[in-house]
Amino acid sequence: MEQTHALGRRKAAVARVYISAGAGNVTINDRPLEDYFKEDALRYIVNQPFAVTETEGKFDTKVTIVGGG
Repeated sequence: MEQTHALGRRKAAVARVYISAGAGNVTINDRPLEDYFKEDALRYIVNQPFAVTETEGKFDTKVTIVGGG
């Protein structure tokens, strides 16, 4: 299975994102999206790129965030 990844840095914060073919699961710091973001508006923002590209439910996303206060 092919996996695509990206790295973002800002001051002391580092975010790593891994996307692979899957069932549409989103995991942030080893927690499901629903546990990490309790507000519907924040979950909507996370899923918006998949909705715009009509790829909802086709990719699993794993995000690791460290630092940043």
